Amino acid sequence: MSSTKTEAGIINEYLKYIGNNSFPCIAAKAALARAQIKCLVVGHMACPADDQHILSFLYDFIDSFRKSKDLYHSATIIFKEPAVLNETIFDRLMWMRLQALSDLDVVNFSYDKRVESNPILPEFSFSLKEEAFFIIGLHPANSRIIRQFNYPALTFNPHTQFEQLRNMHKYEKMQEVVRKRDLEVSGSINPMLTNFGDASEVYQYSGQTYDQNWKCPLNIHHAKSNNNSAS
Repeated sequence: MSSTKTEAGIINEYLKYIGNNSFPCIAAKAALARAQIKCLVVGHMACPADDQHILSFLYDFIDSFRKSKDLYHSATIIFKEPAVLNETIFDRLMWMRLQALSDLDVVNFSYDKRVESNPILPEFSFSLKEEAFFIIGLHPANSRIIRQFNYPALTFNPHTQFEQLRNMHKYEKMQEVVRKRDLEVSGSINPMLTNFGDASEVYQYSGQTYDQNWKCPLNIHHAKSNNNSAS
């Protein structure tokens, strides 16, 4: 990893990572083939300086994919630093940035009413601009080989796309293929994997394996609505 690499060079490195034959997610590959992966490169993952820029980028992404009739859209925030990570540090910084984004979002938007806002509940999903997202964390020290990218990164996948795929009877097959490829690459299936509604998806965000005593540090401040439980 070069500290002098341009933002365009870092984005190109990420797109090549997605396009690599060993990368298992066929939805991400479909988004790549359709040029529907949006990327933003920012500074240090521990620093709040880029939070508003990240939020504006994600809001623009939300506006864009809502207008599209096509499936397979994703947005990835790539952090130039820290260069050396372990899973504990990445996990802490990931929740720090997600908390900051959520705290900014609450100023102007409610929570997506289609999901729960309490991270301990099985139907939880992270919401920005009233749009739910499933988040995938990437970094060089990730214990899941398929999530090892040269920079720390957070990929935001619109939850509504998964529901559309379920309605089209495509989601289960896609999930089966991804898990099979993960098994081939990593030698095991991620022990944190569950289906939506079986357990909170927060256990899957960073790629780290949590023990039974772990508690998600995310504290959602969006107002309580009919379909979510945070206050």
